[in-house]
Amino acid sequence: MLVMILEKVPPSLRGELSKWMIEPKTGVFVGKVSAMVRERLWFKCTTSANSGGVTQIWSSNNEQGFEIRSYGDTSMCPIDFDGLTFIKEYKF
Repeated sequence: MLVMILEKVPPSLRGELSKWMIEPKTGVFVGKVSAMVRERLWFKCTTSANSGGVTQIWSSNNEQGFEIRSYGDTSMCPIDFDGLTFIKEYKF
């Protein structure tokens, strides 16, 4: 399972992701893709995000059952603490 959250990105990037995943809410994409497709989508998003931000969450074989990474200007930041991921929210 893969979840991608796009914030303040060009509409063309959202259109590109809609080819691979569904968009149940604006900017939130969900799907089941291979690791290769996941990495290529990440590359596409990080090179096309401009001043926006991207968060990617995917299933993994670890204690929490998922991994997370973010790029650019997002409203949250994943923080690794002894192998566990916590989210730090930015207050504006």
